[in-house]
Amino acid sequence: MNKYLLTSFLSLFLILSANAGTDGVNELSKNKPKNIKDCFETLNRGTFALNQGLDKVIFKPVAKAYRSLPSPIRTGTNNALVNLSSLVTIPNNILQGEIKTAGVNTGRFIINTTVGIFGLFDVATKMGFSEYEKEDYGQTLAVWGVGPGCYLVLPVLGPSTLRDTAGSFINVMGGDPYYNVSAHGNNEYLDKSDYMLTKTLTAVDFRAKNLETFDNLEKNSLDFYASVKSLYLQDRQRKIANTKPSATIEILYEGDWEEIETQ
Repeated sequence: MNKYLLTSFLSLFLILSANAGTDGVNELSKNKPKNIKDCFETLNRGTFALNQGLDKVIFKPVAKAYRSLPSPIRTGTNNALVNLSSLVTIPNNILQGEIKTAGVNTGRFIINTTVGIFGLFDVATKMGFSEYEKEDYGQTLAVWGVGPGCYLVLPVLGPSTLRDTAGSFINVMGGDPYYNVSAHGNNEYLDKSDYMLTKTLTAVDFRAKNLETFDNLEKNSLDFYASVKSLYLQDRQRKIANTKPSATIEILYEGDWEEIETQ
């Protein structure tokens, strides 16, 4: 059933994004994101307002409480979550033809999971491993030439596009290697509820680190919705093209927004 739903969803996604520009090679050569249509702006703004309400009532208070925890606990939690994200990054490195990077990230994961005690300590970085860059299925679809489709705001999860939503759907429905972890010589499985738990923890960790950033962005934006959309689209283009931003802040997208270009 999951396979059927996944196939149906991806077929619909490809039809909807067909007119949104599928020349991935040309798009990746540009330094700025293409003008992605906000086809569902009225709905998106409504969802954005809902997310802001949930943030004020739930995420922001929880983030404040989380930030009151001792720094070593928060650092360890962040390290462990980043380590787990390698299980999504590694297969996408391979799918994008980045075999060497996949090998490096595999080594990083093994070291941090064992010597780093399930990723609580980032031992690999201290050993000189290259900087870690997260990859996901939305980025892989872009590298394969799939256009972004329309801009979309998801309930709770936030900014996205049709392409990135399809990538997220693959994670949840496709039996991703994220769910299969080797521990003590046995195969242990992270089911979908575990996956969503890690995403929730990532969101809280992110929000705690960016309380002031969000407040300032909202305060100084004439249109907060438009500002968040612009930052998200810039960040996704940067990640797809594997380029570095000139100035950065962190913004949440399913727990994974990072280093978004602000200029």
